[in-house]
Amino acid sequence: FASEVFNCSAPDTGNMEVLARYGSVAQRERWLRPLLEGEIRSAFLMTEPAVASSDATNIALEVRRVGDEYELNGVKWWSSGIMDPRCEVLIVMGRMAGGGGGDGKHGRHCMVVVPRRAAGVRVARSLTVFGYDDAPHGHGEVHLERVRVPLDAMLLGEGRGFEIAQGRLGPGRVHHCMRAIGMAEVALELLVARSQERKTFGRYLHQHGTVAEWIARSRIEIEQARLLVLKT
Repeated sequence: FASEVFNCSAPDTGNMEVLARYGSVAQRERWLRPLLEGEIRSAFLMTEPAVASSDATNIALEVRRVGDEYELNGVKWWSSGIMDPRCEVLIVMGRMAGGGGGDGKHGRHCMVVVPRRAAGVRVARSLTVFGYDDAPHGHGEVHLERVRVPLDAMLLGEGRGFEIAQGRLGPGRVHHCMRAIGMAEVALELLVARSQERKTFGRYLHQHGTVAEWIARSRIEIEQARLLVLKT
């Protein structure tokens, strides 16, 4: 729970970076400031059930310009953060109807800031990972049905969704690694503490060669991971 305590949980860290790097002054004032203050939470909507979303060129949620608004239609799932009752803002990746403002398959997408309470945003169900719902933020299947937002809800510009995605997902993966290293450190602390408290065959666990090797190998592997992440 440390990342929750220190306000550096996924997907909020990535969303805060997106708003800081690509958001307008108005977007940062409305959404980034309360996120940084921990007053609200956010969700990131990218993965879709109907396509292989590991290839992000497949993302198909439609973003269509209708007068002085954008209309969003599509289904997302594994939408991290959506189940948190404090969630107030969504960052949604979609494909511009008609091809968008860029060239080629990487110039067709965009990212749009959508209020969680916008009309047409419906959470169909909560999803679990290995049986866990990852409270409090959770992952959900979200249906966006004729969701309307103003033109200034667009991040950076039409056709620039891939640019934003790369800027977000790179640091986001590093954040995940940092959190995993922290959890590994806690696990090693628990291992060492237990090895100093329990005895088998007349000796503490750490006095057995195999357990001592486990501890040493874990220490080495954590240090390797830490240095690789630092270098990255």
